[in-house]
Amino acid sequence: MNRQLLVYVLAAVIVAALPFMGVYPIFVMKVLCYALFACAFNLLLGYTGLLSFGHAAFLGSAAYAAGHALKVWGLPTELGLLFGVAVAALLGLVMGLIAIRRSGIYFAMITLALAQMVFFFFLQARFTGGEDGLQGIPRGTLLGVIDLSRDLNLYYLVMGVFAIGYFIIWRAVHSPFGQVLKALRENEPRTLSLGYDVDRFKLLAFVLSAALAGLAGATKSLVFVSATLSDATWQMSGLVILMTLIGGLGTLIGPVIGAIVVVMLENKVGDFGRSLAQLTGIEWFNQLGESVTIVIGLIFVVCVMAFRRGIVGEIAALQQRRRAAAATTTTAKA
Repeated sequence: MNRQLLVYVLAAVIVAALPFMGVYPIFVMKVLCYALFACAFNLLLGYTGLLSFGHAAFLGSAAYAAGHALKVWGLPTELGLLFGVAVAALLGLVMGLIAIRRSGIYFAMITLALAQMVFFFFLQARFTGGEDGLQGIPRGTLLGVIDLSRDLNLYYLVMGVFAIGYFIIWRAVHSPFGQVLKALRENEPRTLSLGYDVDRFKLLAFVLSAALAGLAGATKSLVFVSATLSDATWQMSGLVILMTLIGGLGTLIGPVIGAIVVVMLENKVGDFGRSLAQLTGIEWFNQLGESVTIVIGLIFVVCVMAFRRGIVGEIAALQQRRRAAAATTTTAKA
């Protein structure tokens, strides 16, 4: 436990120092928002075993709700974020009550259908700005004192929001509630036979996951001072699944690693392609930045074929094999 805490503290110090190392703050804030989104999704799929194809609905609804509250109603930044989370949680409650009546692929398809209904609502609603999105969302101030229009101030707020969201997930996973969720994932009939109300636990997990995804969406609207339809598309729901699978399903840190990989690919593939073109003289590499989807798809195929547990899952499995081998060697010598 102490070692794990030390790793988290060291990671926090490194992330806090990144802006002073020349790293673009907006880029890191984007990674943190997507990492929180992926962690929220992983709570549902990795620990409860429920595959949702509609999680973008919570990201988008919170972004629009927080943006509208800040821009039109003039709420303080803190209340705007909380309002976005509340809207996402309420939407999660409604969708969850409908979706948890089914399981497996039927559950996934119901969440996808409901998310598409939410998407078309955002497309036609006046307050969202339609295809143009909700632009010019004011960042405001934190506690009426700290000016969030400065990227560095907002950077540390986003860091704090991510830390709070991550801690909530960590605490939930390591609580009795989390143990019941794992039991649901492994054997739902046996969990039901033990007297647990499985539908109630599924719904609680779904709403908590939706609220945390909404926290990521509301925070993202502050970072980019806008909320757009891309936050609520089915492609975004697919992207968060990709992040979770690449990083490691059912691991706490895996979705964070997956988010880093995917966002890095989205933003740096073009630079990498130009470097390859200069190095090899092959002109085609200059167009690599226009083929981000293909590159991400290839990486996903490689991960599924060679790293089925994800990056973090494979590393953990390798460590377990080494420990088992060492224990076997020690026993043989004894």
